[in-house]
Formats: sequence, C-alpha cells, structure tokens
Amino acid sequence: MKRRYLLHACALLAIGTAACSDAAPREFLSLGTAGTGGIYYPLGGAMAARMSVNDSLRQYTAEVSGGSVENVNRLRERQTDLAFATGNTVYEAATGGVDYDVAVSGLRILAPLYPNMTHVVVSRSSDAASVADLRGGLVSVGPPGSGTEQMSRQILEAHGLTYDDVTPRYLSFNESATALKDGAIDAAIISVGYPAAAVLEATTTGGARLLAMDPDRIQFLRERYPYYIRGEIPAGTYPGVDEPLATAAIMNWVVAMSGLSGDVVDGVLRILTDEKDALAQVHDMVNQIDMARLLEAPIALHEATAEWVDDNLPSENP
Repeated sequence: MKRRYLLHACALLAIGTAACSDAAPREFLSLGTAGTGGIYYPLGGAMAARMSVNDSLRQYTAEVSGGSVENVNRLRERQTDLAFATGNTVYEAATGGVDYDVAVSGLRILAPLYPNMTHVVVSRSSDAASVADLRGGLVSVGPPGSGTEQMSRQILEAHGLTYDDVTPRYLSFNESATALKDGAIDAAIISVGYPAAAVLEATTTGGARLLAMDPDRIQFLRERYPYYIRGEIPAGTYPGVDEPLATAAIMNWVVAMSGLSGDVVDGVLRILTDEKDALAQVHDMVNQIDMARLLEAPIALHEATAEWVDDNLPSENP
C-alpha cells in the first residue's frame, strides 16, 4: 500500500516536472534609456519593472545608453526593442534628416512622455547673459549619440553660433555637473525634464546658474524645426530661478519599430494611463504626460497605438 502510494506520488511529480519543463521561457525585451543622471533611466527602470509584472510572457530590462540617437540606431539594427527618444531625433530619423543619410523605415511612436526643457547652465565664474555670450567658451553639448547633442547644435544656431564658435565637450549630464562645479567648462546645454538631478547638483553645490531664452530665439526654432514647443521652468525649481524661466522644449516619446507586438504596445499604454500614479513616485515629470499629445505626433504611430487613439481620444481634440 505504501509502495503504491509512493509510486503514484512519484508519477504525479514526474508529470508536474515535465509540464514545468514544457513551459515556454519568458522572452527578454530591452528598453533603451540614456545616462543615469537624467530622467530616462529611472523612469525606464520603473516602466520595465511594472511591465515585467504585468506580462507573464516577457521580461523587460531598462538599459543605459548614449541617449536618443543611439537608441534609434539600436532599434534600426534590432539591438533593442523599445526606446525613449526626443522629438528631434525621432523626426530626423524618420525623415532622413540630421545624422541620418537614410530614413529609418518603420520607426513608430508608441506613447508620449513629458517635455524636455532646454537647460542652459553656466558656471559660477561666467558672466554670460545669453547663449550668444558663450562664443569662445568651453561648452558641454551632451554625449555623442544623444538627442541633447543634436539639439545643442540647433540652440547654438538660433543664437548665431556653430561648433566652430565654441569648444564643444561631449559630456553626460553627470559629467557636465562635475565639470561646471570644477570650473572645467563655461556652460552646458542639457535637454531634460525638471528637476534634473545633474542640474540640481550644479546649481546647489556648484554655484552654477541657468539662462533664459529670448522669445524670438524660441520662435526661430519653432519655425525652423517642427518639433520645438515653448517651455517654461517654474520658479523655485532650481536655486536662482526666482521667476518662471522661458526656454525651448521638445517632447519625449516612447518609440519602437512597426513590427513590435501589439501586446507589448498595449502594455506600454496601460502603464502610462492606468498605473501613472505608481510611475509618478519615481519622478514628478510623469504628471506632465498627456496622452492627447499623440494627436500631434511628429511621425507615424504604431498600429496598436493608432487603434488606442481611435478608441480613447476624441477626434476634435487639438
């Protein structure tokens, strides 16, 4: 009797083990973010964690990267699955513009993120009152392969400057903060949501300060490049910002290639709508995510996102 019971138990265990071994392994998907000093990386980590919990078929991992341009290139080469990217990079990549000899066919927008504000930060020893005053200076323009570096050229252009008029330094956000505190550079152009840890560090412990942009220079960018919007850094965001500070801004987007599974896209949309409060615990900028921005997307939407828009956003929205 006991032997029969043991044999029966062993048989059940064998069946269970076989069933477990036949279960399909989880698919691993990567989400390209940026350096650790901005908002992309912690937000991407939070999204990847939430999506991994919600999706029993897939495991998501946020990856450190050089930023938007590198992310889009990695998407094109199928080296990553989803990515964050700034509006300028997304538009230029899809249209074969700056930094892209050939358009990235199949690049699609999945969802909007928050707007990036242009932070023009100068060292404590600088007497610059405008970007135009940076002529001849050492200026951090962002790491190679980043949307910030791409945008820095345009910010300088709006003020009559090129890289030939400054000495560019290709530093990450954290490196820029350290260089500003040490007096190793005169200024840094940083495209990021607020408050950014690197900018807080530079202004709080390094005595750096932020410059406002003239409205006519912002309008110049808006007329020249369709992805710019008017932005404002609220008073009190950083030391020395006692009044709202006008600046140029660019939207951030979640992007992928058109072949990405609709289930994955639905998971992204779910996180940014139904679980937005959980993400806001990572960074307040999450509260600035507006799904209606999908109606103003600079390139084509993923098919699953387009279906979501049809079901959830009234066509009369601006």
